[in-house]
Amino acid sequence: MSSVARQRLETGSELNNDVVSVNVGGQVFQTTKQTLTQAGPESLLSRIGGTGSDRFVDRDPDLFSLLLSLLRSGTLPSKVKDFDLRDLIEESRFYGLESLLTGSLTNPSHFDGFALQKSSVLPLNGRDCPSAIASTPFGSLHVSHGSKITSFDWSLTRKSTILTQFTAVDSLLALSPDIAAAGATDFSGLQILDLHEGCVKQVLSWENSTRSGSTVQAIGSSGEFLFTSFESSRRNSNSILVYDLNTLNPVIEIGHNEIFGADLDSAIPATKLKWVSSYGLLMASGSHSGLSGVAGNIRFWDIRSGKVVFELKEKVDCFADVCVSDNLNVLFKVGVNSGEVFNADLRCLGSVNNDADDHSNPWICLGDRRKVVNGKKEGFGCKIESHGNQVFCSKGGDIELWSEVAMGSDKTSEGQLKGRVFRKNLMGRVKDMGGLRITNLAFGGNKMFVTRKDQQVVEIWQGLTRGF
Repeated sequence: MSSVARQRLETGSELNNDVVSVNVGGQVFQTTKQTLTQAGPESLLSRIGGTGSDRFVDRDPDLFSLLLSLLRSGTLPSKVKDFDLRDLIEESRFYGLESLLTGSLTNPSHFDGFALQKSSVLPLNGRDCPSAIASTPFGSLHVSHGSKITSFDWSLTRKSTILTQFTAVDSLLALSPDIAAAGATDFSGLQILDLHEGCVKQVLSWENSTRSGSTVQAIGSSGEFLFTSFESSRRNSNSILVYDLNTLNPVIEIGHNEIFGADLDSAIPATKLKWVSSYGLLMASGSHSGLSGVAGNIRFWDIRSGKVVFELKEKVDCFADVCVSDNLNVLFKVGVNSGEVFNADLRCLGSVNNDADDHSNPWICLGDRRKVVNGKKEGFGCKIESHGNQVFCSKGGDIELWSEVAMGSDKTSEGQLKGRVFRKNLMGRVKDMGGLRITNLAFGGNKMFVTRKDQQVVEIWQGLTRGF
């Protein structure tokens, strides 16, 4: 026998040793040990692959064929559209493949803002409208409505509702699929809730100088820390507390203000907190409406030193809402008077000092610079959030999608940071546009979640997911 023939026989023998036959519900499937080990060491299929012998599994062979395709290629076949998602999820749990199925169907990297359209709605129990929503990276969702919080799993096919001690939840943050932080502006303390067990795990409070209760104005988090903006029940002091996210022990207190007289700047608590990971800074913003109009401030805190790195004081066309894009290194706002979207380059903010006696302005208007008519606040109620490399802004019942356009010129013009330009698109199909005012935007997995005034549902916006 030639050496070539001998090598072919040895190779064939090795391949045969690697082939595994699995009998599922009377139908035999052949695959390789390597394919089955893609399921992970704790899964049933990985154990079957390790035995090297034939196995019988008394389950549905058609559903198994879909999961085997997922192991082979990392994606589901097109024929999956003929099956019920709930059946496929239940089967994936039996084999220990739910995490792989989750990654295939709700992978955040598959998010495409341009492809989003309203696909369905999630109805809520009761008559209360959503006050806050929070999502996890792979798309599970928590919704507060009245004194209740309803949770949906990543597939949005299973939901549970718990009753809280709050009259209404104003701030909600998902710490995991089963754990959330919740607070209210009329109820003392930040509650860490176990949504699966329906109980309060811990209450975090701020001990202010007046020894009054401490209400929650905003919640945020990073990979290591939990941030909470507190205001005393007497509204004469406020602060931001930083907690260790794992132990929930306090780490540092920043932005502590005791309010005396008409010190307006100190009287404004932070109502939005956002961690900027690329800079290692915490953005805290808050605004106040008075006789002279709306004023506010945006501060970037170094939580290690407890000091403000840079600050923007808003007096002319103050923000109705503000967000920061870590990916783009850009700060965005919606002007409360004009309703226009503005941006500011984070890389330049360190050199800006826009105190009352300084007329420097870091903001660049991205819109039409419309004039305010009869003092009407065009931006009142608008929401703006960043996700990935895109920015989403609600205007009444519509959503604008702002994205960066590649430009070769360094020339600065309207709507352009130096060498950069942003353009907007209206989102959704014609039938998706309009409607009641949007009250919340959130993102999880490959979806966007939207709530509207006086609506007892959550809208799901997503692109085309293969099969479903």
